[in-house]
Amino acid sequence: MKFTAKSTVRASYIGYLTQAITINFAPLLFVTFETSYHISMGKISLLIALSFLTQLATDALVARISDRLNTRATAIAAHLFAVVGMTGFAWLPDLLPSPFVGLAISVMIAAIGGGIVEVIISPIVEACPTEEKSSAMSLLHSFYSWGLAAVVLLSTLFFKTVGIENWRILSCLWALIPAAGAVAFCLVPIYPLDVLSGDGEEKKHSLIKDKTFWIFFIIMFCAGASEMAMIQWASAFAESDLGIPKAIGDLLGPCAFAILMGGVRTFYGRSGGKISLSKFILLSSLLCVASYLIAALSPLPILALVGCALCGLSVAIMWPGTYSLASLHIPFGGVRMFALLAMAGDIGCLIGPTTAGWVAEAFGNNLRVSFLFSTVFPLIILFLVGFTLKKKTKK
Repeated sequence: MKFTAKSTVRASYIGYLTQAITINFAPLLFVTFETSYHISMGKISLLIALSFLTQLATDALVARISDRLNTRATAIAAHLFAVVGMTGFAWLPDLLPSPFVGLAISVMIAAIGGGIVEVIISPIVEACPTEEKSSAMSLLHSFYSWGLAAVVLLSTLFFKTVGIENWRILSCLWALIPAAGAVAFCLVPIYPLDVLSGDGEEKKHSLIKDKTFWIFFIIMFCAGASEMAMIQWASAFAESDLGIPKAIGDLLGPCAFAILMGGVRTFYGRSGGKISLSKFILLSSLLCVASYLIAALSPLPILALVGCALCGLSVAIMWPGTYSLASLHIPFGGVRMFALLAMAGDIGCLIGPTTAGWVAEAFGNNLRVSFLFSTVFPLIILFLVGFTLKKKTKK
């Protein structure tokens, strides 16, 4: 069987499914961890921080040593880390004296895999000899969204039919996907990143000194913050502020968010680059502001949930679109640029929901106020893409 660039792109889709699994599986079991292992919610919250901090550290490390990495070996290692982390959930908490330590180790190992995927897979696809890079990037990132929706829906179905007490089996079943990804990257062709790699110290230093790079760094930070400030709090918002039952709130909030986000990324990926990426991001930023305002200000609970779901529609293009625009404006950036941008996005993923939680607490646990505050992130994207990059493109 002959493997082509299309095979490489398909293998990369598995990579983003893997990232969705490593990030979103454990949160479905937080209540189970609390009751089964008698772990406080404070410690369980620490698992979220450990996940994102591990990804940040991974992004930073890969950015620092990007020129010395073997692309194929790094992609395979990413999936193997995910396999070890996901299967670790099934036995480490029961093997170690402290179940929390077992969970923390599993979360961190899985997060290393997800972090490497985030950094290495996008430049692999960017280097493939395919047309319409921005469309390919959007379609690639849609698989994270579909993976998120699948993790929520299929895990819920498993818990209802097989029983949530058998969650260890499910963690091993989810590990089959990164295992398939590891095998796939042993076989598919990996195309050279020379066009993107930025050979020589001069170009490395020019990336850090390039003002345009820092514009994209801020945009990526705001993209991560815009996405996570909603998705991390949508379930709690539906249950506590809107009084909607949890199962219904999760389906109409986070799950609808993921489906709409995946739909937009797939749509743009299939458009063949016929839609202006800059204009698409501008419209998405406006819609993101509107969706946060609807969620924050609507007197009707169902309309507020629509605002939460629409946020998934609006943030869909921000992350992959920023990668594509950065590659266009900074063609010498290479793996190092992707790693630094991924780090910016992860910082946003950490700061956005954390700040939203602090704002809500300051106003009596009112998440509507935190959603009002969170409009600052898409507004910054709107300004930077609409004015700064537009002027630079004209030049």
